[in-house]
Amino acid sequence: MDHSTDNDPPEGPGGPGGPGTPSALSGPVAFQLVLLRRMADHHPGLVEDALRTLGVSRAGMREANRRWQARMHAPRAPGGLQPYRALLGTPETVTARRIGDLSCEALTWPVPLWPDLRFEVLTGARGAVWNAWLVRAPGAPAPDLRTTADLRPWSCTVDEVARAFAPARPMEGSAPTRWRLACTAPGPDGTPQRIVPEFTWGLYQRLTG
Repeated sequence: MDHSTDNDPPEGPGGPGGPGTPSALSGPVAFQLVLLRRMADHHPGLVEDALRTLGVSRAGMREANRRWQARMHAPRAPGGLQPYRALLGTPETVTARRIGDLSCEALTWPVPLWPDLRFEVLTGARGAVWNAWLVRAPGAPAPDLRTTADLRPWSCTVDEVARAFAPARPMEGSAPTRWRLACTAPGPDGTPQRIVPEFTWGLYQRLTG
């Protein structure tokens, strides 16, 4: 999980008290703003389009992220699933899952900005959160990933890229909500290339060195 603090100051009409601030938004919308805040460093244009869809300003996005970070860092704040349930409500699905020798639960919520995706939280004993990211919704068509040209921002998830260009080696990301993979994929001309795709909240963002 990403427990770093976003210190961007609120500004403009989306600041405190404005119609586009988190205090006037539903929990799921506010949480989508948290996801977008971490993607804005890579694709500000896509984020601007998403903010217009949500009817929220950049300042409103930053304020939503500030509140999320404050919730996560508050002394004696309940951890685990509670912050996610507080914003997202009742999960759409709760599924028992085994990862190796370990048992866990996978909880998912819809994400209106990405209707073919779900936000998934994996929890272990006593509700401890193991992982939280975007995954493909059951039954939704996955992208056809054949070459590096098919890697378009926000088009695919970590597990989809790992399967398409196996074997893929997980690497430490540049921030706790970011993941990287080391793998080899055909370039547009078919020549194999070593690539390092980077993901934010599990959604593809860019190729890094």
